Amino acid sequence: MNDFDFLHGSWQVANRRLTTPLADPAGGSWEEFPGHAEVRPLFGGAGNIDEITFPTLGRQGVTLRLFDRETRQWAIHWSDSRTGRLDPPVVGGFTGDRGDFHGEDRYGGRPIAVHFTWHRLGPDHARWEQEFSADGGRTWELNWVMDLTRTAGPTDTAGPTATAGTSETAEAAVEAGEAA
Repeated sequence: MNDFDFLHGSWQVANRRLTTPLADPAGGSWEEFPGHAEVRPLFGGAGNIDEITFPTLGRQGVTLRLFDRETRQWAIHWSDSRTGRLDPPVVGGFTGDRGDFHGEDRYGGRPIAVHFTWHRLGPDHARWEQEFSADGGRTWELNWVMDLTRTAGPTDTAGPTATAGTSETAEAAVEAGEAA
């Protein structure tokens, strides 16, 4: 249940994002931009909320993570300042220091599968990755990486919180420079 406790606190976020996910032909360029995230706990470890700011993009995002006590799975929801909509969740859990979360969404008007991966890399570092699949999960394209470096621990933070989500909402998030 406390799988995301490592994320509580303040983080500098180095973003690397593919500018044209699922392009045909494949390829495209990568862009890099900074972010700052604040993450705080909810429900005694059965949830958390984070707010991420992308200062060079003039945008923000909010991630809500909730642990379903019955299924013992996490649901990760994303919303960004451009749309104000809550994206479809990705659902999953952790094995050791790796968390895998899957869901369905739409990108460019077509249905896609979405995969988030969380990597706990010690007390002060973490990585989040997002992949899309347009062929039902047979192949995946990595399109966003966030490398997080802690700037303050959970007891040093005061206020709301940080990180990213899915989605035509994945599409809006990719275009907005916001993630989960």
